[in-house]
Amino acid sequence: MRRTQKVFGGITLLVVGLVLALIPQLASSRSIGTWKQETNVETIPAYHTSVPEGPLPATLSPSLFTDPIAQNAYRLAARIKKILYQQPCYCHCDRSQGHGSLLDCYTGKHAAECGICVREDLYAYEQTRKAKSAAQIREGIERGDWQKVDVTKYASPLHAK
Repeated sequence: MRRTQKVFGGITLLVVGLVLALIPQLASSRSIGTWKQETNVETIPAYHTSVPEGPLPATLSPSLFTDPIAQNAYRLAARIKKILYQQPCYCHCDRSQGHGSLLDCYTGKHAAECGICVREDLYAYEQTRKAKSAAQIREGIERGDWQKVDVTKYASPLHAK
């Protein structure tokens, strides 16, 4: 009987310890100020609501890549850095790589290997050409409109500007 009580007590302490260890993680993941909650409770990836006063980080040079779609994506990203800074990235690299917005995907090689990043960038570029604001583009990205982008239109090299 005494042994059963010790085992049960040990299990109870273990469960209580795990619960106490998880509470801070759950609380902090819900308190990030730039994240919003959709009605279906899926978290929108990190983004910024406005552009900082200082300079934005540089995107990598398109010449670093051999794939024409990657080259074009990086070339266009450099043209719309302020817009990309204000967009979430649905590959959830905010969680896996600490990115703060879609722009961060283009300051490193991540976007060259990620079809989501490329489609969102091309979508943002196309919407910018239609005079959409960063907030309007973000609404489209959140709806998933970026998934409809025809990437094959960007398979030939674009002219540098």
